[in-house]
Amino acid sequence: MSCSVFDIRNEHTVLRGRSTGPGRQPAMYKERKIERHQLQDYLQVFNRHTGKLVGCLGNVSGEGLMLISSLPILVGARFDLCLKLPNGNIGQPIDVSAKCLWCHEDETPGSYDSGFQLCQVSAEYLEFVQLLRQYFCFYPSYEASA
Repeated sequence: MSCSVFDIRNEHTVLRGRSTGPGRQPAMYKERKIERHQLQDYLQVFNRHTGKLVGCLGNVSGEGLMLISSLPILVGARFDLCLKLPNGNIGQPIDVSAKCLWCHEDETPGSYDSGFQLCQVSAEYLEFVQLLRQYFCFYPSYEASA
């Protein structure tokens, strides 16, 4: 399971991950000078009750999230999850309850993508999404002038 690139599209914060496998990275990645964040280290999702790792975020929006996991997720089930970042780098852990709407195998063998709809959207979750946008966004912020 690998998560590696971040962008923003249509009001959604998107985290993308595709592994090229060991030793098979294109030359442009070997020569890259810009530091990349390995998102699987930052955007982990845990079972709120057991504390066990479920997967990592694939994308987030104001109403839901996509999880990338090593096992398929039961569609239709409700899950109590905890979104947290190591060392408290961005915000505090956020507890969410979400229903899995779909699950399918990822392009990366052995990985599964699952779409979740939040049962209730908290202000903390929306702040978490905004913090992710600010932390991972590479676009400069411009202030409006009068």
